[in-house]
Amino acid sequence: MNVTIKDIARMAGVSHTTVSRALNDSPLIHEETKRKIRAIAERLDYTPNYSAKSLVLARSYHIGLFFSTLSMGTSSNFFHEAVKGVHSAVSSKYHLIVNAIDDYDGNFTPVTRKTFDGVLVMSQSDGDEAFIRYVADKNIPLVVLNRNAERLSPVSVLADDKAGVFRVVEHMILQGHRRIAIIEGKQSFKSSTARKDGYLQALERYGIETDKSLHVVGGYTLEGGYRAMKDLLSVQPLPTGVFCSSDEMAVGAMKAIAEKGLSVPDHISVAGFDDDVFSAFLSPALTTVKRPVETISRIGAEKLLADIERGAPTKETVYVDTELLVRESVKRI
Repeated sequence: MNVTIKDIARMAGVSHTTVSRALNDSPLIHEETKRKIRAIAERLDYTPNYSAKSLVLARSYHIGLFFSTLSMGTSSNFFHEAVKGVHSAVSSKYHLIVNAIDDYDGNFTPVTRKTFDGVLVMSQSDGDEAFIRYVADKNIPLVVLNRNAERLSPVSVLADDKAGVFRVVEHMILQGHRRIAIIEGKQSFKSSTARKDGYLQALERYGIETDKSLHVVGGYTLEGGYRAMKDLLSVQPLPTGVFCSSDEMAVGAMKAIAEKGLSVPDHISVAGFDDDVFSAFLSPALTTVKRPVETISRIGAEKLLADIERGAPTKETVYVDTELLVRESVKRI
């Protein structure tokens, strides 16, 4: 026989509403009551019936995680970390549905309060603003990840990319580098702008003039980093250091440098951004900035669930610190 919420409520001596809220970790329920109800549910081997819950509470028990795009500029590691972070917060409380905004071709009508209790947007460019506005206009609980969207969404959670890049470029400068190039990401992405701003801020802080011949675009891909570095290798004098706006582009850049008969870091130092899973295992190991995508996604999901439970949104922008990881690919000169 299937165990129901009413069975648990009867054994706990509370209402079925209290049981539902307790099992969904509502802040409205005392912790001691939650523990008691969870213990009973575990003892009875209770499995949530999402269809029944949806009917009773007028919820779909679906959370949507929407990427601006999944076909251009979204690395497998970025995707994995984002989904992992959201899933760790959503867990068994909701069904997580992942999709790409550009797949909708501007027709967002399938996204409603009946189909989604809340929406997380992993924002990668301004191209998703129409979707964010649509979700906000439909009064669907909303959190935007990866960029500051305070004029569009009540809650934004993002890494401080600009500060992170400032620190890694500053590290290169303090190692004696004055001629530092940048391989930029996808130009339509907000992250590309923030990272370039951090690069320029570091040069300005240390009185280094900007040389636009050292600014090239790699588009956040291995091939793009390789081609961009090939362009930089034709510039004279050569840069002594290169900041790549992603670790994937740094790998491509290192290949181009090796093909030229030069080595990293003896001839050219290279730094990246993201701390992809392979970065510490390259030879030389890559100096980079760790962007906590999983943490950003988890915090965003936690705030979304809290807003759903409260029935009213908070209003805040949360910046998550990055971390400079000094390894072998940047050399003192």
